[in-house]
Amino acid sequence: MILSRRLLDNVSSKWMIVCLSFFLILPFAIATGLVLKSTGLLKENSFIHLITSSDWSPSEGKFGFLPFIVSSLWVTIAALIVSMPLCLLAAIYLSQFAPKWMIKFMHPVIDILAGIPSVVYGVWALLVIVPFVRNTLAPLFHTDSVGYCILSGALILAVMSIPYILNLLLEVFRQIPIELGEASLALGATKWETIKKVFLRKGATGILSAYGLGFSKALGETLAVMMVIGNVVQIPHSVFDAGYPLPALVANNYGEMMSIPSYDSALMFGSLLLLVIILIINIFFRYIIYKSIAL
Repeated sequence: MILSRRLLDNVSSKWMIVCLSFFLILPFAIATGLVLKSTGLLKENSFIHLITSSDWSPSEGKFGFLPFIVSSLWVTIAALIVSMPLCLLAAIYLSQFAPKWMIKFMHPVIDILAGIPSVVYGVWALLVIVPFVRNTLAPLFHTDSVGYCILSGALILAVMSIPYILNLLLEVFRQIPIELGEASLALGATKWETIKKVFLRKGATGILSAYGLGFSKALGETLAVMMVIGNVVQIPHSVFDAGYPLPALVANNYGEMMSIPSYDSALMFGSLLLLVIILIINIFFRYIIYKSIAL
């Protein structure tokens, strides 16, 4: 009996180690595969030239990724500028002010929003956001736009990111002991002072983590953004210019890669760039979290 229980414990431990090893190895396996598939392009062009060049003409063997990198950063940063304050204020209200019935109502709503397919968001953006940007926002800023631009992609990306970030922020505030807030109120602090001085400070690392994960997820969104951003190979200089993010580049052109030499390698390099950017962003947020903890 004891022997069988020990055997079961050993098998369970080994199985858990195997599962953990799989998740640790998976990112390295993905990165290795992308590097190997990109070697054809890297042999003909230097890495610095590829990420700083704006020339994109696959038929002539010119692969400059700067417009795609800039477009990806433009649309993702603009989306987070819109979604981050909305998510934070909504999380504060739901966790500190809202009645219980509203919280129970909002949880399934947030889950439904998170589960809506990307193509549905894209169609909604075509029907609502693109005309709104063309007919309302562009004239408001005294500029012309057809509506298919960075701003349209950023707005739909913000809408798609909100349920994901909001869920994480609600979980952060839920983990903060309620006794801390009660102690602050007992000392004479107002409700808003308690939120600023206690809950936001205590949950700072979790809030940063939620924003970091939200940034990484938003950077990789493809279909809905691709439908409204314009897909023009250029360096955008404002949010009313069309763009062409890296995920859209790979999704739009992967089927054509066999007809042009080095196209396959170029698209794999684009995927590798996206992976590297996400890695850098995560390291940056980890560093900020580490410094905030140290302080």
